[in-house]
Amino acid sequence: MKVLLAGASGTLGRFLVPQLLAAGHEVIGTTRGARGADRLRRAGASAVVTDVLDRGALLAALEGLTVDAVVHELTSLTKAPARYGDMEPTNRLRVDGTRNLLEAARELGATRFVTQSMFLGYGFRELGREPLTEDAPFAVPTGARTDPVLAALKSTEDQTLAAGPGIEGIALRYGLFYGGDTEIYADLLRKRRLPVASGRAGSGTLALIHHHDAASATVAALERGVAGRVYNVVDNTPATWRELMEEVARTRGTPRPLALPAGLIRLAAPYIGEVMTRVDVRVSNERARTELAWTPRFPGYREGLAAGQGL
Repeated sequence: MKVLLAGASGTLGRFLVPQLLAAGHEVIGTTRGARGADRLRRAGASAVVTDVLDRGALLAALEGLTVDAVVHELTSLTKAPARYGDMEPTNRLRVDGTRNLLEAARELGATRFVTQSMFLGYGFRELGREPLTEDAPFAVPTGARTDPVLAALKSTEDQTLAAGPGIEGIALRYGLFYGGDTEIYADLLRKRRLPVASGRAGSGTLALIHHHDAASATVAALERGVAGRVYNVVDNTPATWRELMEEVARTRGTPRPLALPAGLIRLAAPYIGEVMTRVDVRVSNERARTELAWTPRFPGYREGLAAGQGL
């Protein structure tokens, strides 16, 4: 297929571009600057420099092109979002960016549209010990400060799954990415700037996925996903933030993470602190395994971190 990949120079895009090319697809990647465009061309993809939030500029930049599919992997997260306001640019990409990309998909003749969603849409709270399937309630507002994040995730999914005649929409609820950013974590651990919650309280369980496996699942969804379906893209080993960071420290030879009270972490970094200390969820990947014929290369974070970044 000829694929327009929005966010091709981003965190997941850097893993996704080579996997799409290796699978025989042609990739046209959107990026916001010349540096990203150069990196895409060196990787073997074509590049379009544009701002997806600027509808007119986007359509003008893509004029004359045709594609078979559009993959939406846009975020504005260059580092961990410490505060709730740090999520606002990404929320816009999930609402307005999705709308603009769907319009572009129609103009370009695309028949398939895959969007990035996330397991956090199930809720920023304790959600029981049974793994959640894609049929569990999603993006239910609770009156909390995380509601705009939930609303944005719901928007990108709803727009995609109701894309209209001629476009098959698919949404991927990724786990928390790790692997491609391990050295960033390791550097923060060396500087004692990446804490974990002390004690048993405030150390909920997260769904995880290595960047490599998130990319391979995306290729599988592009090729074999069922129109109108949502897929959880997570590994087989849920873990606490503390377990993940302690394994980063062990494999990279850094000091162990500094342990602080959960309330203090949330006070210093309210949004990411909530993810680190309050989210407690297990997520099933059975649908992706069955319908996409996909299996994560790394069944858990220990295997993924042991492999390093030279994949």
